[in-house]
Parts: sequence; C-alpha cells; structure tokens
Amino acid sequence: MKSRFKWLATLVALFTCLGIGADFSLNEVSAKKDDGTLKVAMEANYQPYNWTQTNNANGAVPIEGSKEYANGYDVKIAKIIGQKLHRKVEVVKTEWDGLLPALTSGKADLIIAGMSPTAEREKAINFSQPYRNSTFVVITKINSRYANAKKLTDFKGAKLTAQQGTFHYDLIKQLKGAKRQPAMRDFAAMRQSLISGTIDGYVAEDTESTSFKMVDPDIKSIPVSKMAGFHATKEESVTSIGIAKPNKALLKSVNQILATIPQAKRVRLMTEAVKQQPKTDNDKKGKKAKSEPWLVSMWRQYGGMILNGIGMTLLLASVGTIAGFFIGLAVGIVRTIPTPTTSGKRWLLKFVNWLLSVYIEIFRGTPMMVQAAVIYYGIAQFWHLNIDRTVAALIIVSINTGAYLAEIIRGGIISTPEGQFEAASALGMTHNQRMWHIILPQAIKNCLPSITNEFIVNIKDTSVLSIISVSELFFVGSTIASQTFKFFPTYLTISAIYLILTFTITRIFNLIEKHLQGSKNYNLMANQVQVGTPKDMEAKN
Repeated sequence: MKSRFKWLATLVALFTCLGIGADFSLNEVSAKKDDGTLKVAMEANYQPYNWTQTNNANGAVPIEGSKEYANGYDVKIAKIIGQKLHRKVEVVKTEWDGLLPALTSGKADLIIAGMSPTAEREKAINFSQPYRNSTFVVITKINSRYANAKKLTDFKGAKLTAQQGTFHYDLIKQLKGAKRQPAMRDFAAMRQSLISGTIDGYVAEDTESTSFKMVDPDIKSIPVSKMAGFHATKEESVTSIGIAKPNKALLKSVNQILATIPQAKRVRLMTEAVKQQPKTDNDKKGKKAKSEPWLVSMWRQYGGMILNGIGMTLLLASVGTIAGFFIGLAVGIVRTIPTPTTSGKRWLLKFVNWLLSVYIEIFRGTPMMVQAAVIYYGIAQFWHLNIDRTVAALIIVSINTGAYLAEIIRGGIISTPEGQFEAASALGMTHNQRMWHIILPQAIKNCLPSITNEFIVNIKDTSVLSIISVSELFFVGSTIASQTFKFFPTYLTISAIYLILTFTITRIFNLIEKHLQGSKNYNLMANQVQVGTPKDMEAKN
C-alpha cells in the first residue's frame, strides 16, 4: 500500500513539474491598477492599424501579460496620447468582440482599434473626436470577374463578406444582388478566404486594401464609396477612440490631444505604419526573398512566441488538472458519504450535495469559452475585481476540470466492490479510515486513465481561452498565421505540436499506470512449496 501512495505522490509531483517547468513569466499576476500606465485595448492583429511583433523595433510598445509587442497606426496615436498624459502605454490585446467588455470592465482605459463611433456602440461607451477618415472598398482578386465593377449592380452574384461585429457587413446590402456570406472573425480570415477562392471579395476601408497590396500584389480594391447610390454616414466613415462613459475627464483630455495632431502628421504616421507592417516572403519590390524552408523561416522569426505559447498551454493544463483533481476528489468524497442517522446532519448533507450537483451541472453543461468570458469580464464589471487574465484562466480550467473529475472519482469510489467496505468495517475502521486506506487508493488507480484523458483534453481545450486573449499555443498560432499569411503551414505546425504534447503525456501516464497496477505474477493462495519449481522440490527431498 505504501508503494501505491508513493506512486500517487510521484503523479502529483509530475503535474507540478510540468507547471513549474513551463516557460512562463507571471509578470501580470498582480492585477493592481497602475496609475502610471495607459492601457489601450486593440486586436494587435489588424494591419496597418495594429499588429503583433516579437521585439520593440520601430517604437513598438509591450503587450500586457506577454513578451510580445504591438505596433501600428493605432499604437502611434496611443503613444502621442500617453506622452501628453505622462503615462506609459501598454496594449491590452484582445479579440474584436472583447474590446467593449475590456473597456467597460475597467481592464482598459481606451479602445484604439480602428473602431467607428456607430450609434449602437455609443449606447455603451463614449467616443472621442475622429482620428482618421476612411472610404470604403471591395477587395477582390485582380483577375476576378468583379474586378472591373463600375456600379453597385455589377456585384450581382458576388460572394462577399466583412468582419463580424462591424457595420461593414451591413454595407453589403447596398451592393444589389451580392450574396452575403457569413461574417468573419478578423481580416486575416477574410484575406485567406479571398486567396483560397471561397469568397469573391470583402468590404473594408481603403487602408486595408493598401496594407493587403503590400504583401499580395494580385489583389484589387474597388472604391464603392464613389459609386452612385452608395451611402455611409459620417460616423461610419471615421474612426474614433472609445472611452468608458464614467471617465469624462479622460474623454476631454483625449479630445484636446487629438486637436493638436495636424492632418499632415496623421497621414505621415499611417504611411510609416504601412511601411513598417510585418512582411511576408516577398520584399517591398515583390521579388522573391532569399529561399528558405517555410518551417525554418517561421521558427527563426516566431520561435520565441511559439515556445511561450507551449509553456502557457502546459501551465494551464497541468495546474488546472492538479487543482481540478483535488476539487474533484473532495466533491467525489462528499457525494459518497453514507446517509447520517441524525436528521440535522442528514438535511445538511442533502443541502451540500444539492450545491455540489448545481456546480457540476453548470460547469459540465456550459462551454468553457462562455465560462471564461463570464468570469474574466463579468467579475470585473459587476464586482469591480480586476482579476488577471492568467489567474482567471487557471481558475476557469481548474473548476471546469473539477466538475468532470468529481463524477469520475465518484464513479471510481462507488465501483469499488462492496466487500471492501464490509471488510474494512469488520476491522473496526471508521468511514475516514476506510476511504483513505482502502477505497481511495483503488478508486484513484482505476480512475487514472480518465484523469489522463482530462489532462489531454485540457491541453487542447485551452485554445478556447483565446476569448480572453490568453497567449496559449493556438492564440499565438493565429497571430503568426494572420501576419505571415501562411495559414496552412502555420496551423499544420501548431497541430503537430499539440500531437507531440498529447502523445508524450499519454506515454508518461501509461508508464505510471503500469507501476500502479503492480506485478501480475502473484498468487494470493500460494505458499512457498506451491510456488517452488520441480528442481526446488527435488532438492528439499
């Protein structure tokens, strides 16, 4: 029995080493508000307005909770504002759908992300004076049948889309006869869809076409804003800075600062951003750069980001599984306590079991992505507790895993033969002694394959935490793909890394399971004479 507990301790130590050994820096664990920092929310994935890079070249600023940096036109505007306010700019990288929650929950001071001050958004937040004016285009291939469109009706039959959550998608309705495709998550996805031919084009601002043409000369932009019958309001044609409604003083300050930036300087900043945006394998002249295998090129440029993503994924999966195991163990034990004889204890146990059942049903019955959004943004918005995103991610994975392991461990306990309980009772053991010395060692051993499976699931399911912009492996892969435009090679590499991680973990736990099983070459009823060989018997005679 002692050897089995030794292997259980080894199992826990393995989990812990995986968590501690992950290449991860908890430089954002403290969620205290730093008054000297101006936190700016943006996608950091929308060139040339904003993008992610691995160093601070060209005046890039750090991204909160990572070793990466952000740059672009939005960052340049943010730096001017930060300089005037005597505050250091730090980017809160989040997906488009997370921008408003990040601002209203207090996790960011400003949204500078090429956002238009539409009437719908103004219900939730305030907007500054515009910091850029734009016109609208349909971006398509140069050899497309729609490349020479002159009027709105020329797009009849075209499969068009736009970014999800933007008014660009509604503008497609003005292109009579066009077939609106489902809105897409970001511009990287739309670019890839256009290149692969699944769509004929997408609606965007003129800046997007300038940026895209820098890396792909085979695209063409059609200025629909100049076509007869096309209409876009003034609010839809400008981009402004989003500010939380209670923060009137900051709104006033931002407007005063924007008024000091002349139009010529804004044009110059955008020109610089277009030139500085991440390049692909083509140089500025469109000639093929030095030949290099795509895998080597990607690891040379983004290897550090990938390793950090692997470290974060292992940290979340290992710590989440350890904490989830102890949560599940506690819940499983409580839910298998025998019914007390006294009425007071009996009703108390029923109430506790009801609470635990609610916990299990909620966290097993809702997606972890939804849980992440509710916990990370909801707690900050309603209770004003600014939980660090990494801490929030660890909590989410832990309680989600605990809900699943609670039922797994409960099943392992109740599947233990009844004779084990009876024999322990006959020896005069209490319930706690029976559980600790007899039942749990067997139950945990029997549950180990399921616990291993939960660990494997956690390695893969951490990808949903991109909703709160945790820089795990998938989130890093998405960033790299959107900036290199090598979607298939990048995601193929990320898939291979996931496979290596899960395969390695599975093999390690298979070895542990074999040790916990013990030797199979034994006979409980045997004595020394019975297990002796014929030669042994002759020697004794």
